[in-house]
Amino acid sequence: MNDVLEWLVHGTIPVPGGELGAREVIGNLFGLASAILGMKRFVWAWPIGLIGNVLLFTVFATGELSGQIDEPLWGQAGRQVFFAIVSVYGWWRWSQLRQAGGASDGGAIAPRWATNAERLQLLVMGVVGYAAAYVLLTQVLGSWGPTTEAWILAGSMLATYGMARGWVEFWLIWILVDVVGVTTLVQAGYYPTAGMYLFYAVFVVIGFVVWLRDARTVTDAHDDTDDKQAIRV
Repeated sequence: MNDVLEWLVHGTIPVPGGELGAREVIGNLFGLASAILGMKRFVWAWPIGLIGNVLLFTVFATGELSGQIDEPLWGQAGRQVFFAIVSVYGWWRWSQLRQAGGASDGGAIAPRWATNAERLQLLVMGVVGYAAAYVLLTQVLGSWGPTTEAWILAGSMLATYGMARGWVEFWLIWILVDVVGVTTLVQAGYYPTAGMYLFYAVFVVIGFVVWLRDARTVTDAHDDTDDKQAIRV
């Protein structure tokens, strides 16, 4: 057991172009598993994702990324904290929906497009979140690239919240986050990690296509209006 923990904390995995820390790989595998489960709208997507958040926070906060010891990427680390916070909400909400009957195809939630009012809510949250993240990263924590990392942090929060609400748009937000994230990692010289994130982005695109299809065909399995009102928060 001690050998396993030692490998998890300090071990590396050789890859083309460099090496990846064991925590980095395992954390992203948990994140990938969470995305796949989220694509299927299984409640387990949330607790699985939480484990990945913890592992990746330790990677980004220490700068031990891709086998390098460098300046911490606080935007990347900070979003793991917010992932965890919003994921608890998503876990609770999807569990409530599942107990109330879930979706007609067996998923925890029926995906749908956000209303105009909800899109305005996302826009306001995005602007305020970006401004707050930028100030935090420039004035409090410091960051390698606050302009891009502020979006990575704010966009990640928006996407996770959108997933909890069951809005199809959250996949599109993830695509924008991944585009900026991969670009930032390449500029920072973390090429193996950038490649891994690019691989992850493929599943984000697939997830969008799946939810886009399901939004047309999947409905709430329960008809009790009181139940729906109770879990609309």
